[in-house]
Amino acid sequence: MRLSILDVDGTLVDTNYQHALAWYRAFRAEQIVLPLWRIHRHIGMGGDQLVGALTNAEVERTLGDAIRDRETELYAEMIDEVEPMKEATELIRDLKASGSEVLLASSAKGHEVEHYVELLGARELADGWTSSADVEHTKPAPDLVQVALQRAGVEAADASMFGDSPWDARAARRAGVNTIAVLTGGFSREELFEAGATAVYESICDLREALGRTAGDRLGLTAR
Repeated sequence: MRLSILDVDGTLVDTNYQHALAWYRAFRAEQIVLPLWRIHRHIGMGGDQLVGALTNAEVERTLGDAIRDRETELYAEMIDEVEPMKEATELIRDLKASGSEVLLASSAKGHEVEHYVELLGARELADGWTSSADVEHTKPAPDLVQVALQRAGVEAADASMFGDSPWDARAARRAGVNTIAVLTGGFSREELFEAGATAVYESICDLREALGRTAGDRLGLTAR
């Protein structure tokens, strides 16, 4: 059996820039002003890792939880603006039709994931999904990918990760899983390939077209 592990934020739903702005405002509330472009470079990394990565261990120790809590509140004010990526639901249908099991791999809060599942109409399509409650460490740690493999009872060699950020690719690589990436998260092809992606497509629409050409080929997509 094949397993398709689908990242959610930035891949299936268009959230990366809302999150970047929410993080910016959360840091600023603690008198820490960071350039938005730097914050964006870390979107896709889990919140448990992002604060320290953007600042230092002292800020993480003293303010990390407060910043994360504030980001959650600020993002909640924007979540109704989030829309699915074009043909995101159709991608899930395509993968299911190909005989693949599909798990949505998200480290977002549980209520956020539930919102996205409804937004995508994926409750009856996907075989399951994860949230931050399911892992000890978020991306780029491999925990999220490993949880998906364990739930499906599938070996890493029989799985593919679909994501939008270098953090997705790095997490998958550490778990021994191949990554197919899209540019919808705002990262470059070069960054995604360098992080370990084996194929990169501009959008889900282009990815679906490629999947149609390689149906039954164990997702052997060529690099683009």
